[in-house]
Amino acid sequence: MYENWESYYGDSDTGFFDKIAPILMSFFTFFFVFLISGMALLKERTSGTLDRLLATPVKRSDIVFGYMLGYGVLALLQSTLISTVGIWILHLDVVGNLFDVMVISVLFGFVALAFGLLMSTFASSEFQMMQMLPLVIVPQTFFSGIIPLDSMATWVQIIGKILPLTYAGNAVSGIIMQGYNLADVSGDIMALLIFLIVLLIANILGLKRYRKV
Repeated sequence: MYENWESYYGDSDTGFFDKIAPILMSFFTFFFVFLISGMALLKERTSGTLDRLLATPVKRSDIVFGYMLGYGVLALLQSTLISTVGIWILHLDVVGNLFDVMVISVLFGFVALAFGLLMSTFASSEFQMMQMLPLVIVPQTFFSGIIPLDSMATWVQIIGKILPLTYAGNAVSGIIMQGYNLADVSGDIMALLIFLIVLLIANILGLKRYRKV
């Protein structure tokens, strides 16, 4: 009866943790980069630094890209650290290329960075920023694949399709567990790039409300 049985994810030794670990790696990348970047920009805005920048002829796009470049180093370090812990300390078996895992993690880190910067433009204090966390983090946790979306209602599956963690988790899971390369997960990469571009545009437009001139 089971002679033609085939494993689609891992093998017979693959446990539950092995299946959700790639998604958890992406989740923690999103959480820490989102939190740190959002809080940092919020602090600069409430201290008046951002207002002084906006009073100069510097373009809003230059300010956004400057923050992305500056905090991008932090996102790179956070993504690399989380991937390193998951692979080498927790001893996750990686069927695919480690470099591909790093590429997806870093790209997703930049998406989280842009997301954090955007949310900080709508918060007037650190307390409000913390209040936004459940609205952003909880859907990412439950609707992104940690719990199989196929077993949920149709409207939940639709929500999952508009969350960036869904695509990052799919890509990292495919590389780690099924040996996919970047070409195989090009659809997920394209989705993450679209998220990044949309968030960058939203950040530039969001700063308009603070420009005095």
